[in-house]
Amino acid sequence: MAEHAAAADVRQLARIASDDVIAGVLNRNGLATGNGDRWTRERITALRSYRKIPVFKPEPGGLDPWLNLSRATKLLGVAPKKLRLAAEAGEIEADQPLAGGPRVFERAELSKTAAQQLRKRARQNLKHPAVSHPDQQNLFSSTT
Repeated sequence: MAEHAAAADVRQLARIASDDVIAGVLNRNGLATGNGDRWTRERITALRSYRKIPVFKPEPGGLDPWLNLSRATKLLGVAPKKLRLAAEAGEIEADQPLAGGPRVFERAELSKTAAQQLRKRARQNLKHPAVSHPDQQNLFSSTT
């Protein structure tokens, strides 16, 4: 049963992350394999293969249909906190397969009116910058 639940999480996470990252997210959330083992890249690969879940491959030109929080904020030009709060409030649609795990944004959702209004509000708010500091590190590199 644990692997069935993990398969749903892996299906969503595979839209934005490599098998190594997915294994780390599952382990940080305390999820184990059906045998009670920790997740590894190999176990994620086997699960994806068994469940016919496609591997994450960035699209040429960076036009991926699914984005993590970092890439979504760069596309919108807003700070990660603003987009995260908008997603938590249901203003912007996003999936978060695991509590504390990464959010998954659909690129098409970020071109809708609600996302554009969020961008406009962020740019009008002079007290708080619209984007993160360029030196801020990212958990998910754009090359994975």
